[in-house]
Amino acid sequence: MPSATFVPVIDLSERDSEPGRTTVAELIGRACESSGFFIVVGHGVSPELIARMYATTSSFFALSDAEKDRVASRPGVSGFRRAGGTTAQSLDQESPPDLCEAFGVHVTGERDERDRERLGDYWAPWKLANAWPERPTGFATTWHEYMSVMSELAGDLMRLFARALDLDEAFFDDFFDDHVSALIANYYYPQHRAPLPGQLRRGAHTDFGALTVLYQEDDLGGLQVQLGDTTWRDVPALPGSFVVNIGDLMALWSGGRWVSTMHRVVNPERGNTSSRISIPFFYQPNHDAPATEDVTSGEWIATKMMKLFAT
Repeated sequence: MPSATFVPVIDLSERDSEPGRTTVAELIGRACESSGFFIVVGHGVSPELIARMYATTSSFFALSDAEKDRVASRPGVSGFRRAGGTTAQSLDQESPPDLCEAFGVHVTGERDERDRERLGDYWAPWKLANAWPERPTGFATTWHEYMSVMSELAGDLMRLFARALDLDEAFFDDFFDDHVSALIANYYYPQHRAPLPGQLRRGAHTDFGALTVLYQEDDLGGLQVQLGDTTWRDVPALPGSFVVNIGDLMALWSGGRWVSTMHRVVNPERGNTSSRISIPFFYQPNHDAPATEDVTSGEWIATKMMKLFAT
């Protein structure tokens, strides 16, 4: 199986034995110290669920703008965001809007409003209600199932992270027993006209939370990781695999031992009018889990997100 030294391929099927977990944790630790990215195979996620998730999500983005707008993000609600409604998370505030549409929800978005208001006394996207489309049939059911499976996979990755950091495997368990994770679908639509200068499908950014689990559509590509200050390298899309990367919070928890790396999604070559969908699962801890001695994870992440949504 092809691999790249900066994004190693790690077989999670070995995690079922004690020696295997030690080996997998060591490989993860080395990856998180270098690029903060790795690819996992042998993860146990059903290929049928992955295929259904992508088919269902593709059908949603194929709907008319008018129908998608019925579940548009608005005050108090998380859902569909039109092109131009998402902006690169880079420090460069002059970056033009990303060339994609998006649909996103949080695991906490199914709770009643009073319960969601308890998730921190500040604005945060995990306090929004989820907006679910009526079409395609089974959309919400499939997304709920996918979120549940991603939560299980991410939870075990966190236990392996703890082992890699020479901690008890259960160290982070209490940080995630009421997690506020997000599932977002990015639709990179066909580009029929040239982008603006500096405009990408997704601008350069780091992720904010603990870790991200992403299934890439095979062969379409576009995801790149920054090495050093200027070098960008493609992340291969291996059939049946997930790309995992750590976020800023995990780098903070590691005491700076691990790195949260800038990454981006580049445009296809001119004349290539293919589309692409990526569906990252952002594993974010309980809103009141500690980030530092004085700041909760919710406050820490929300501050970063407020800057993003203000652009």
